[in-house]
Amino acid sequence: MAHQADAKKFLDERGYQGALIRGDNPLKLFEKPVRDRIVDSYYWKEQCFGLNAATLLDRAVELNFIGGTYGVAQKPTPFLCLVFKMLQLTPDRDIVLFYLQQEEFKYLRALAAFYIRLAWEKDEEVYTTLEPYLTDMRKLKRRTREGWALTHVDEFIDDLLIKSRVCATTLPKINPRLFLEDEDRLEPRESALGEELEELDNEDEQNEASEGEVEELANGNGRPLSDGSDQESGED
Repeated sequence: MAHQADAKKFLDERGYQGALIRGDNPLKLFEKPVRDRIVDSYYWKEQCFGLNAATLLDRAVELNFIGGTYGVAQKPTPFLCLVFKMLQLTPDRDIVLFYLQQEEFKYLRALAAFYIRLAWEKDEEVYTTLEPYLTDMRKLKRRTREGWALTHVDEFIDDLLIKSRVCATTLPKINPRLFLEDEDRLEPRESALGEELEELDNEDEQNEASEGEVEELANGNGRPLSDGSDQESGED
């Protein structure tokens, strides 16, 4: 109960003096109904009590699915509860990047990515920090309101960059990448498949050229010489 009361105290706007994200109480990045469900959930009361940036890592490596809320009662997932705890703790960037860069724990990476998308205020930093992980194609289990779904780390990262709502959370507005490129705030992104795409383009060009030659032959242009074996003989 003390932990629950502490969370509600953190949400009390009267005399709030904690860290600010986007000029406001970080926990308000979650909508009030979701905040209330998190604070009242069993996982929050039992597993998030007394966590700090270091001990939260122990909980995060135990995650085995992502998601927002689920079921008729819209219960919050452990994933969402830990993101909420990170917003309460507002860990240093070096700690968040440490979470993100761990290769062994893919759900820890997803947790850090979601937090970065919520809490980091400069659009260009969000893109440059998250885009390298668009090459991570490991599978992720995702709990939805109706049941379970399969996604991948790169798909989840892409959702964070292009969608307005992920895991029962409305994400802060972010400018499209092309806009940031036009503003010279981002360099054009080079695809990790750049060389393979060039090879495919060259193959397509060669195939198109070959098809053009075939069409010319079919139209009677440049008809190849016949050896006469298919012509009827004029002798009796």
